This record gives sequence, structure tokens and C-alpha cells, in this order.
Amino acid sequence: MTHERRVQLLALAAGAPAVFYTAWQLATGDYSAKVIWTVGLVVGGAWLGVAAAVREKVASPLRTISNLLEAMREGDYSIRARGAAGEDALGDVMQQVNAMSATLRAQRLGALEATTLLRKVMEEIDVAIFAFDESQKLKLLNRAAERLILQASERVIDLPASQLNLDEFLGGETSQTVQRAFPGATGRWGISRSAFREGGLPHQLLVITDLTRPLREEELQAWQRLVRVLGHELNNSLTPIKSIAGSLESLLRKDPFPEDWRDDMDRGLNVIGSRAESLARFIGAYATLARLPRPTLAPVRISESIRRAARMETRVQVIVDDGPEITVQADADQLDQALINLVRNAADAAAPVNGGVRAAWRVERWLLVVEIVDDGPGLAATANLFVPFFTTKPGGSGIGLVLSRQIAEAHGGDLTLQNRVDTRGCIARFRLPYNA
Repeated sequence: MTHERRVQLLALAAGAPAVFYTAWQLATGDYSAKVIWTVGLVVGGAWLGVAAAVREKVASPLRTISNLLEAMREGDYSIRARGAAGEDALGDVMQQVNAMSATLRAQRLGALEATTLLRKVMEEIDVAIFAFDESQKLKLLNRAAERLILQASERVIDLPASQLNLDEFLGGETSQTVQRAFPGATGRWGISRSAFREGGLPHQLLVITDLTRPLREEELQAWQRLVRVLGHELNNSLTPIKSIAGSLESLLRKDPFPEDWRDDMDRGLNVIGSRAESLARFIGAYATLARLPRPTLAPVRISESIRRAARMETRVQVIVDDGPEITVQADADQLDQALINLVRNAADAAAPVNGGVRAAWRVERWLLVVEIVDDGPGLAATANLFVPFFTTKPGGSGIGLVLSRQIAEAHGGDLTLQNRVDTRGCIARFRLPYNA
């Protein structure tokens, strides 16, 4: 039985006692047939009419709400219910339905705008993007992806990844770099794969980035930096060598030789030899920096490494504070080299002012922090600290700090230098990953 039928039967049941009582009065009373029929028709008609009106009064708002919900389910949020301003229960229901429709309309507009923006960004971005469903069929691609495979989207949608020669990237490592020839381009590519769900079903997002141009730009910048550094150092050495060689050549052409020509010759050759030796040291230092191998990780007791580095320095007193006995995964030789460089730099700063050097280590969350503190004058400028071959020390090579930071970064850590705030001097912090 429908809800409307039950409401109508309840309304008829509510009026039935009065109708039966009226019928009994008419049947037992002394009334004419005309009166009986007239009263019976009026009472019966009113009884049935009121029951039908009650049914319609209950069913009509429900049909209105049903139509509103149906419209919202179909995506039409422009329809509103009338009579929703009342303060009764039905008016409250209508107001809530209208409010829900307005909220859904605003959310739909926001979602459409966000989707439009996302699609616009995907179309304009210079990275190929492919989306595949759980059966590895293509569901989405952007303009860069169309150029990469030389196919329009309407021709490749729903094609399997194997037909597009992309199935090899949907398994294995989620991130990789490959040398690959695609229909639209050939070069070195960065492949990144991630997962997402749409409609409750798993999908895979494949992002292919062209690395050829960035690598070439980085290579060009590296060559420019190399030529600039080498040119500067070569000019610093070859210019005086050329000048002195010209002076010696002029000296040898004189006839007779001046009385002090031997002294001039000795001084000139010494300068040439000194500059040649300096140039050889520079080339050797550059080769050392460029040939740093990947670290071979093994358990290393940090206390032993720090104490070994401290014993290597004899010019100043190096105090090693006690710290936790911990073991890190590191390359022992490279770690020793980095710590020796830091202790030596600290001693270079502290020795002229009769200062000292202190070494300590501690654990901060997942990091091992080694601190080398000196009592020197501090850092006058920090902008060029990690510039290769930049040095403020006479005879310095300018690669100690650069090499130490390169070792730290190769281990997943870092190196920083800053002036002390409590007194003069500098603090070098060498950080490495540590898992207890």
C-alpha cells in the first residue's frame, strides 16, 4: 500500500465515527427520504473530499521534494521549492532542500572551475602526462603527450599501453631515467609513475620529462664555470711567466752581459719555477675535487674518526669532548678526510691568535651533528666559503671546505659554517644521517 493510500485511509478512519453516527441518526429518526438523501450526500461527500484533500496535502510536498532531489541527482541545481519561508516543519524541510541545492551548485561550479584550470595547466605544461586505468588502457593525455607520440588524443584514447610502447614504464621502479626514442623526440627522459583512484578504481599516472635540454644547459654552465676558473688561474700563472721570460730573453741578448745577470737569471727562473709549481698544485687540487668517488658505506665509530682527525693537528691544542658512543654508516676514508680538513681549517684560524680548537658530537633526532669550534677571529664574509679555489690563506688551495661539503652531501648530509655568538671564533657543523 502506498504512503498516499495509507494517509487517505487514516483520514477516512478519523471521520468514520461521525459519519456512522449521522447515518444512525438519520436511520432511526423521523426524517423524510429527501432529507436523508440530502444530508447523506453532503456528509458523505464532505467525508470523502476531506480525506482526498488530506491525502493531497501530504503527498504534494513530498512530490515537490522528490522532484527537487531528482533534479539535483541529474545535476540541475536551478530549481527551488516554493513555500519554503514558513516556520513550520515542512517549511524547514523545504528551506534545507533549497540550501542543499545552492551548496551543491556552488561546489559544482568550483569543481568545474578547478577542473578547467587543471586541464588548462595540463595542456600548457611542457611535460608529457598519460593516465591509464587498471587494465592499462589510456584514459587521459595532454598536448605534450600528443606531441611525444605524434598522435591526437581522440585516436589513442582507450588504446592499451603496449600499443603505445609505454607498458614497460607501468611496472618496475616508480622513478627512472632512460635514453629512449619516441615517435616525436629522442633523448634522455625522466620517467615518474604514481597511482590514483577515480570512481573507486585504481589508475596510474605516467609523467615523462625531457631531461636533454636541462642537462645540456647544466653541462654548458659547468663548462663555463670550468673555463672561467681555469682561465683565471692560468692567467695568474702564465702572465708573470711570460713577462719574466721576456725579460730574461732580453737579458741574454745583451752583449756583454751585465755584471748581475746571474742574479737576475736566478730570480727569474725561481719565479717561473714557483708559478709553475703553483699551477701544478692547482691542477692537482682540481683533479682531486673532480674525482671524488661515491662513498662506500660501512659501520664507522664517530668517536674514533674525530679523535684521529684531532691527533693529526699539532700546531694548536685540539680538545675532543666526550660524546655518545655511536656508529654511523659512512665511508671511513672520506669521513676522515672531511674531518681532517675541518680541524685543519679551524687550526689555521686559531693559530695566529694563540687560540684553540674544540671538537664535539651529538645526536639531534635523525642527524649526527659534529661541531668543530675554533677561537680564531671568525668569518669576515661567508658568500665565497664554498666557491672552489677561493681562499684567504696564503698558499691555500681553496678546495678543503668544498671537498668536505661534497663528502657530507654524498652521504646525505650537509656542512655549514657560522660565527660564534658568545665570543669570537667560528663553528663548523658537519651533519650526517643517523638511525639508532
